[in-house]
Amino acid sequence: MNPDPHRPEPPGPGRERARSRTGTPGVPRPGDAVPRRDDEDGPVVRIGQPPVPPLPSRPAPRVAPEDVPGPSTVGMTWDRAPEDAGAALLGDAWTDERDDVPTGSLAVVGDDAPPLTAVPDAPGAEATGEPPQDTPSGAPRATGRAGRDMAAAIGVGVGLGAVIVATLLVWRPAFLAVLGAAVLISVVELSGALVKGGHRPPRTPVVVGALAMLTLAWTRGPSGLVVGFLLTVVAVLLWRLGDGPVGYLRDASAAVFVALYVPLLAGFAVLLLAPDDGVARVLAFIATVVCSDVGGFAAGVLFGRHPLARSISPKKSWEGLAGSVAACVLIGTLLVTLTFHGPWWGGVLYGVAIALTATLGDLGESLIKRDLGIKDMGDLLPGHGGLMDRMDSLLPSAAVAWLILSVVAPV
Repeated sequence: MNPDPHRPEPPGPGRERARSRTGTPGVPRPGDAVPRRDDEDGPVVRIGQPPVPPLPSRPAPRVAPEDVPGPSTVGMTWDRAPEDAGAALLGDAWTDERDDVPTGSLAVVGDDAPPLTAVPDAPGAEATGEPPQDTPSGAPRATGRAGRDMAAAIGVGVGLGAVIVATLLVWRPAFLAVLGAAVLISVVELSGALVKGGHRPPRTPVVVGALAMLTLAWTRGPSGLVVGFLLTVVAVLLWRLGDGPVGYLRDASAAVFVALYVPLLAGFAVLLLAPDDGVARVLAFIATVVCSDVGGFAAGVLFGRHPLARSISPKKSWEGLAGSVAACVLIGTLLVTLTFHGPWWGGVLYGVAIALTATLGDLGESLIKRDLGIKDMGDLLPGHGGLMDRMDSLLPSAAVAWLILSVVAPV
């Protein structure tokens, strides 16, 4: 025994073995530390006490969704782009199409759930969770700062412009046929987008009414266009009665919205074409809208710093709007004074009005697509989406162009 109880026992082999309650050496008592050899690892275990729980293991490394076996999709939605994920580049929120997934949460959904898609028009939101489409050579498609295939977009835009100009210069009724086909395709695209959002607008009365509105606008003028729209509304209300009362107001109002948004506004382009100088009026209207898009895009890419409507379209900026106004005022003043022999202030008013309506039309369709949770209205035009995605700024601008030109450059 250690003669001095205040003096620690020597370590190593000179240390005396523990005694039991009876004083028998070698039998440990409860609470005594079990001797451990020098080659043993781990904590000291005391008899009569629960074992020390092991340290928690490190979490397994995160696995990409495509590496997870089984038909599941992992998606994350954000109220705002996270600061540590490049918020300056992402700009605005990503959202989930599923209503039962709270914003800012991580959700794992099965095959029966709709795919997660990025909010349309958000920077970087062109990605829909799918890998980028590859070219035949295996290289990814080159996309511009706008997030689209710019080569395809420019090619399609030039082709559409050539068709419009050719029909206007060769035979005016041919332009009516092209406009009618564009209106019908746009009605089908917009109706299909509304179906994805839970609406069921009847298409047949809207399609028939669209043809009636364009025809009456060409033959009867503004009054014929208004009468055609009213008859279309009545036809929609009566047609929807056959499907019962459930969702009647929702579906009928959606169909009336389609009739107002597409064929009624497109009818003002027919009214622009009706006078003797109608070809020049239509070309001036289309050229001014194109200048608005080009001027806004160029100014936004070069100088865009302050978002115009972040919650609707984060890529739109006040600098881009200023570029649209400047381009439209320039081309509008030249067209009104040189082509229609109107006052210079009429050209300025015309240019400012077209720039504002074209921008509002673009923002309006972006708002609709965000509400429906889709990226494009369709996929008919490479680099553009659907035909309705190209009509968004033209439709409201047609009505404003007809109204202002009727005042500053009357027939």
